[in-house]
Amino acid sequence: MIKPTKHRTPADLLPAIERMWSVSKPKIEKLHHRTRPGEGTPVFTINGEYTARGWTEWTEGFKYGASILQFDATGDEEHLRIGREATRDHMASHVSHRGVHDHGFNNVSTYGALLRLMKEGRIAHNDWEETFYALALKVSGAVQAMRWTSIGGDAGYIHSFNGPHSLFIDTMRSLRSLSVAHRLGHVLMSEHDERINLLHRMVRHAETTAQYVLYYGEGRDAYDVRGRGVHEAIFNVVDGHYRCPSSQQGYSPFSTWTRGQAWAVCGYPEQLEYLETVADEELEAVGGRAHVTAMMERAALAVCDFYVDQTPTCGVPYWDTGAPNLHRLGDWANQPADPFNDFEPVDASAAAIAAQGLFRMGRYLETSDPERAARYTQAALQTTASLLEEPYLSLDPAHEGLLLHSIYHRPNNWDHIPPGSPIPRGEACMWGDYHLRELALYVQRLASGAPYYQFFQI
Repeated sequence: MIKPTKHRTPADLLPAIERMWSVSKPKIEKLHHRTRPGEGTPVFTINGEYTARGWTEWTEGFKYGASILQFDATGDEEHLRIGREATRDHMASHVSHRGVHDHGFNNVSTYGALLRLMKEGRIAHNDWEETFYALALKVSGAVQAMRWTSIGGDAGYIHSFNGPHSLFIDTMRSLRSLSVAHRLGHVLMSEHDERINLLHRMVRHAETTAQYVLYYGEGRDAYDVRGRGVHEAIFNVVDGHYRCPSSQQGYSPFSTWTRGQAWAVCGYPEQLEYLETVADEELEAVGGRAHVTAMMERAALAVCDFYVDQTPTCGVPYWDTGAPNLHRLGDWANQPADPFNDFEPVDASAAAIAAQGLFRMGRYLETSDPERAARYTQAALQTTASLLEEPYLSLDPAHEGLLLHSIYHRPNNWDHIPPGSPIPRGEACMWGDYHLRELALYVQRLASGAPYYQFFQI
């Protein structure tokens, strides 16, 4: 269980955040100059050097988005130039990519971040540039919404790259692309000029995820623990019936892959914040505000509670709560995580993603449930404090990664295992580095009184 070592405020973390940005800058620049588009997007490090791993190109937006975050936090114009030019020159294929569920990762992190900065007045306004970013985001949201599997009526989900039968928990954060496109006034045009509402499709996906990917302690199966999430839900695409839980990257369908859990911990609170800006009448066709809000709140509270309860005291989780050798670590949930143990790896990237969600849910609950809000906020602050220090923050200028001890795909054995270690450790991944920067920006803005950081402020 995450147990803060002391009461913290966002301002307490500013010195560590400032150090992180100073460490981050040369790492971004080194990677920018060493790698070239078309050679394969950097995914994770091996012996401190970023390498590509073909599965889908879901991390390119994080590479360029990191430069945009660096500018956002520090005002470094060179990083604005890097992120802006790379988005313009290399991200178009991701806008029209109909084969993945990752639009909210790639495109909101680049086109979306630049449009947000323009709306905030942080970069000079230009009508054509604004139109360029907005058009990319509109198309991205519509293309993402095309990956639709119907399970009866208007219910359904955006299916993963595995195919129409597959619903991934990851997509809860990638849903941002639909919300942004809807905010920009866009719809998906389909057969016979049918106008498909992107807000409604976002809500229905979140509802299907809440029903079939998450658990609430209601006896759905023998492993139904409140707040637990599975990586994947499998459906019969002929009749729309749910078939079973599954997992691509977790230990099993009946354990909890912690990065998948983190995507939900982050995704639901973000969408709850977004819904606060949506008019009541826009939600009537999907059950009304009370229904939609209750569904998302129930899901968010469950996954946040589970994450806090099932994560070591420092805020950094092991890669799966059911990993087969966790028992060899003793009472692992009631002591700090040990990234140098010989039995199961930790996943710092999951911590960076989940911490932002805990912050947002804490803020969301400040008035309605202040006790729980304080618990989430202090857990998020503890997690952030842990990630901003060694052994998680990489201070070695020769290592291209920023956040160490992250895991990509343990079952496939893709992660680097250093000599003398029986398990992966000591390496970074593109999404972990990006989300640590995004988390730092979020906390920095809280502490400094800058505009509250939200993906949909466009």
